[in-house]
Amino acid sequence: MITIEKLYKSFDGMSVLTDISTQFEKGKTNLIIGQSGSGKTVLLKCILGLYDTDSGNIYFGERSLQKMDTSERSILRQEMGMVFQGSALFDSMTVEENIMFPMRMLTQKSPEEMLSRANEVIKRVNLINANKKLPSEISGGMQKRVAIARAIVMNPKYLFCDEPNSGLDPKTSTLIDNLIHEITKEYQITTVINTHDMNSVMEIGEKVLFLENGLKGWEGSNKEVFKTENETVGSFIYSSNLFKKVREVYQQEN
Repeated sequence: MITIEKLYKSFDGMSVLTDISTQFEKGKTNLIIGQSGSGKTVLLKCILGLYDTDSGNIYFGERSLQKMDTSERSILRQEMGMVFQGSALFDSMTVEENIMFPMRMLTQKSPEEMLSRANEVIKRVNLINANKKLPSEISGGMQKRVAIARAIVMNPKYLFCDEPNSGLDPKTSTLIDNLIHEITKEYQITTVINTHDMNSVMEIGEKVLFLENGLKGWEGSNKEVFKTENETVGSFIYSSNLFKKVREVYQQEN
């Protein structure tokens, strides 16, 4: 579990996050949503330790990020997996080389052990027979699967995804959402996803945190969002006519 208490962050005297308190639970897909400039990316970078906070605390279990020394932060980073918006694969490395990269950097495993583990996660994300291919030789959806495999190869306790569906078609986006959700449950990871994709909210949003101008505007589940009377979050999520009709049907049936 990740617990955030009264988090404040500013840049050059301008407040970006104000009094953010929430929890992201283990074994659940936790989504951060909001308009551009709402503070989503800044919050994610604060949790990752890339930005120092002005005040407040971020706890990983019982451990306070703010109280960790360099050695303790290094250990924490090894417990994290990250799926970047553009996959961020190394163009000159094959699929298996990209996936083995964290192990080469952070472990003393033998080449045989690394390859064995890489093959385990390749199988888990359904990338059979792609080991020797370069990123340029596979589709965007397959590249995202490679990024997910690389993120989980070290058996992380925490998985962070920044716009994992960016650039993908709707069908592939749903497949990636479901894969992240399955892995979260299977490995009991605390997963935090920064997204603009409302399909993701409806599909896998077990916990949804809505940010508005650096404030916590609303939080709840994808089921509770149908019932919210918060006009701002409602207008954001139901900006399309399709979602408005889905909401109307839900409200009529309930």
